[in-house]
Amino acid sequence: MMSMFAQEIIPYLVVFAVIAVIIWLFRVRAAWIREEKHPVIQIGNGQTIGRRAEQDDYFATTTTSHGTIAVLADGISGLANGRLASTLAVQTFIREFAKLDHPRHLSLFFSRAAALANGEILQALKGSRGGTTLVAAVIHDGMLHWGAVGDSVLTVFRGGEFIPINQKDIYESVLEERFLAGEISKDEAISHPKKKQLINYLGYEGFHNIEIGREPFPLEKGDKVILISDGVYDTLTEVELEKILFQNISSHDAAEQIIDAVESKQKANQDNATILILEKGW
Repeated sequence: MMSMFAQEIIPYLVVFAVIAVIIWLFRVRAAWIREEKHPVIQIGNGQTIGRRAEQDDYFATTTTSHGTIAVLADGISGLANGRLASTLAVQTFIREFAKLDHPRHLSLFFSRAAALANGEILQALKGSRGGTTLVAAVIHDGMLHWGAVGDSVLTVFRGGEFIPINQKDIYESVLEERFLAGEISKDEAISHPKKKQLINYLGYEGFHNIEIGREPFPLEKGDKVILISDGVYDTLTEVELEKILFQNISSHDAAEQIIDAVESKQKANQDNATILILEKGW
């Protein structure tokens, strides 16, 4: 027969149990809200030196309370100190992102980091030639914020197709403007020997500015944010990239397969090739 003490304590135990369940539910809900607000970003990367003597591509990623950032810089192979320039550029962006005090300052972050990186590269070069392209992507609250200079590419893969994000800072854009203005013919624009020449990059005395998205780009479920150097897009077609990215595989596996595909081409002059893929974790 149940003792008087047991009978008296049972209601208290029930109350404590209910309170414990309520606290647990609140914690689960809070964790769910944090996950929705700051979802885990799955990151994949791949890289090959190609047929170059040195790896001039450099990249890094990090996550803070203000989002996840991925930065890719492609040191200019035609100039000395490409590796130095790309490394300094990426390190500067990562360092400045860590200092960011609020997401509303992201636009200022891109312009400030680019100016600082350009200055630090020029100071390190001490009059020598060198430079680098750079693309930086920040995912915060389901939005893509970005900055880019040079000819590395930032794109979003959605539903089997690419959505281009940045413009390339190459002479081809100038030739296109001249063609539209009636100054040169279409054939002259297409066949110009310097159409792929960079007209703006970091480590350049005449550095203009970094292109920054006017508005953050809204991401959808299943989107993949892609950062690639020219060693990738000059080697593989969009169809070849789409075939790999459309598979139901992790970002890491997709990045590795893309680099394997680049190397399988066995191009005699294969440039350094790097890819970063960001997507919301499964």
